[in-house]
Amino acid sequence: MERQRDIDRLYHLLEKLEETVGGKQKLKDCTGYMDWPDRGVYFFFTPDEHRDADDQLRITRIGTHAVSEGSSTSLWDRLRTHRGAKRGTYEGGGNHRGSVFRKRVGEAFVERASLNDEYPHWGKGSSAKRERRLDELEMERRVSGYLRDLPFLWLNVDDEPSAESQRAYIERNTIALLSNYQREAVDARADNWLGNHSRSKKIRESGLWNVNHVDEDYDPDFLDLLRDQIEETSSV
Repeated sequence: MERQRDIDRLYHLLEKLEETVGGKQKLKDCTGYMDWPDRGVYFFFTPDEHRDADDQLRITRIGTHAVSEGSSTSLWDRLRTHRGAKRGTYEGGGNHRGSVFRKRVGEAFVERASLNDEYPHWGKGSSAKRERRLDELEMERRVSGYLRDLPFLWLNVDDEPSAESQRAYIERNTIALLSNYQREAVDARADNWLGNHSRSKKIRESGLWNVNHVDEDYDPDFLDLLRDQIEETSSV
């Protein structure tokens, strides 16, 4: 099956990327003082699920940043938003209204534990006042604990912000390749995967913490670009 072959190739390339950068990182160990590329693509893995065929950790989310023309968001800016706050009023928490990844993980926690009454405003609005954020701090901390323990890799792709950027191309096609949404599952998720409690059918059925591009076809040529960009990537 061509898709299976391309998925195998993707994981092989990511093994090469891991060797190139000296291993996966976790957000709990990362700071802005590390030598992050200005722009790139990131690949989060689940720490306790492996692929069907071998002992490789399974990819759980793919993302990038600055895909709107004129955007100045850096790779670390995006990763830091997913990580959340390490100090200050919201220490240990974060802002799920600034990170779709945090929002989706929090939604799944809320649904799994039937906490809708405790968090009726989770995911609503693009900002919130201090009082509401403090009310949500316990869940934000739970989300931070989950995300900070996910191993991840990064790929240096330093092109200009655009929806047609190489970063967007790699992100879009990696998601489309790995998604199990409305197709035969490859490397199906474990029954206890938190995403099975997501409010989004696309997350539940794709097996990824992604919604965009999970129902699209992929262009296998993106794997050649990913291969070439590994040579442009270094450790942090």
